[in-house]
Amino acid sequence: MLDLTDQQIVRYSRNILLPEVGGKGQETLLCSSAFVVGAGGLGSPALLYLAAAGVGRITVADSDAVELSNLQRQIVHRTDDIGTNKALSAAEAVKRVNPDCDVRPFAGRLTEENIRTAIRGYDVVLDGSDNFETRFLVADACWLEKTPLVSAAAIRFEGQLMTILPGEDNPCYRCLYPEPPPADEVVTCQEAGVLGAVVGVMGALQAVEALKVLLGIGENMAHRLLVYDALRGRFVVANRRPDPRCPVCGAAASIVSAGYSPGHR
Repeated sequence: MLDLTDQQIVRYSRNILLPEVGGKGQETLLCSSAFVVGAGGLGSPALLYLAAAGVGRITVADSDAVELSNLQRQIVHRTDDIGTNKALSAAEAVKRVNPDCDVRPFAGRLTEENIRTAIRGYDVVLDGSDNFETRFLVADACWLEKTPLVSAAAIRFEGQLMTILPGEDNPCYRCLYPEPPPADEVVTCQEAGVLGAVVGVMGALQAVEALKVLLGIGENMAHRLLVYDALRGRFVVANRRPDPRCPVCGAAASIVSAGYSPGHR
């Protein structure tokens, strides 16, 4: 564990005042690591809150460049960042928020070949990707690597959130979504739109869940799914259970490498 400096005690004083965190918890955060997939609408607030909270090492992965249309919701980027790789832009923003944080950009694409190596050794992964291919790739890899995953998504005025804790009796991502939907049934934010603040709510909730996982406090979402309906001002929480037929964690699991989908190889 680290010994907090006088400056750190001041910086993190509002965390330290919480009995569930305290000085030891803050030291835990400073020694913790998070891998954030996507520096977009979800990743932006999640990154900023993780850094501000004092998570010691953060890697942000994104292969896209900042575009003007991103700035309506992707608050980690500025107008001057247009054309810059999002991982690089986000890393610079995190450094401005907290110099205690060792932030590392991953500017390439996450693939079946590199995903498990990329996330290996991290204490938690936050998935804010915008496509099902990456979402399933990350979920499979985290389960196989036994790495906690906090997954969120948002479109229009709605969002959802769940935490995946690898281990016996815990449902995995594919227990709820066994396979990616057909490509012609997928509606994207580019097609349907999304209220920027809704994505911000879900990204902030991701950060909360990740911090709870890192600190080992509270009740996590490992057996629940949170759905947010902004137009109705309503949060709904549904229970999730392991699926004994699940291709990842079921009795006859068929997925042994990240990105593998039965019948699609």
